[in-house]
Amino acid sequence: MGTLQALRNRFVDAPNSVGARARRRRWDRFAAAFPNISEMSVIDLGGTFSAWERAPVRPARLHLVNLMDPPTDLPSWARADRADATELPKAILDGDYDLVYSNAVIEHVGGHIRRERFADNVRALARRHWVQVPYRYFPVEPHVLFPGFQFLPVAARRLIISHWPLVHTAPRDRLHALRDAMEVELLSVTEMRYYFPTSTIAFERMGGLVKSIIAIG
Repeated sequence: MGTLQALRNRFVDAPNSVGARARRRRWDRFAAAFPNISEMSVIDLGGTFSAWERAPVRPARLHLVNLMDPPTDLPSWARADRADATELPKAILDGDYDLVYSNAVIEHVGGHIRRERFADNVRALARRHWVQVPYRYFPVEPHVLFPGFQFLPVAARRLIISHWPLVHTAPRDRLHALRDAMEVELLSVTEMRYYFPTSTIAFERMGGLVKSIIAIG
């Protein structure tokens, strides 16, 4: 157990891990796509302030929308609301934003119809966007860090989540393990092009393989 957790730390969580280096490259690419980010008003669908706090870039204004209770100690340039990104209230949809940002959220919203609503809201909120999702056909599922996990039957995924020590958060019981197994639906390139037909579809690679897909508009 200790060895496997150390392995996860080495590849995902540690400051100098493979995952951390990939995140730095992603932020560099993001900054290149939006060089005036420091002057922009950004709405982040499903993100956290801690991610932006660690980021090498910072928008002029940041609005976080998440299903979790919003933090109460945000700086003056950031605000947060609790809301569903597929069913945003009018007060948020009518906001003044330059850019919609979302990282690894659309695969969690729950089915094709809700993904369509999510994409519609992205386009309604601002003229520009950066929406990233893990690629379905990358060999290692990124949430569980188990090879081919996304292609297994639900019962097998539930079993793996219950016992595999590299999961991000261990489930409390069998029911929560089953919920976690069904909750994530990774996307293909074809699906991302459907949801964001006018966007540039870019790819993040690891070892020469596509690891994630980015819709940039």
